[in-house]
Amino acid sequence: MRSLLDATRTDGYPATVVAVGVDRECPAEGHAADEGISSFRVALRDFEDRTAWDRALTDAVAAHEPDLVVSAGFMKILGSAFLERFAGRIINTHPALLPSFPGAHAVADALAYGVKVTGSTVHLVDGGVDTGPILAQEAVQVLDDDDEDTLHERIKVVERRLLAEMVAAVATRGVVSDGRKAVIPGDRT
Repeated sequence: MRSLLDATRTDGYPATVVAVGVDRECPAEGHAADEGISSFRVALRDFEDRTAWDRALTDAVAAHEPDLVVSAGFMKILGSAFLERFAGRIINTHPALLPSFPGAHAVADALAYGVKVTGSTVHLVDGGVDTGPILAQEAVQVLDDDDEDTLHERIKVVERRLLAEMVAAVATRGVVSDGRKAVIPGDRT
């Protein structure tokens, strides 16, 4: 989140953050406050079930009228109300080269498998776990002495840059997706 906020302060960056939503106490709230950006918290534990939480989250985000929803560090699976309301406009990052190693333990899974290369993926969010159409990917070499922390830190560097690049690209050129493949018009990658 911090890196995206930093990118928006760059001259000519084509997007602004209209609000920061979280599902638990986290540094993103402080980052938003530092930038004078509205923030809100919709915690799952405050609702009787996921459906009620999903509706509340959908309404809270919709109140800010975003053109694009960025799920940076948001580790909950989004429900059907949210996915329907913001279909084709939700971007997520993942610390692996999808479709390899989806889910919450991608870095550990990549190390356990013994891959020589992993990386970062920026993708549209759909109803699956890290199954949405891919917008961008970049490889990160796995070093012989890597552990989960060292590898994840190198992936995060790439992930932060890719996220800012993809938000800018989508903000200026949009995205076209058939549900499996995503294309940013004018993109040659």
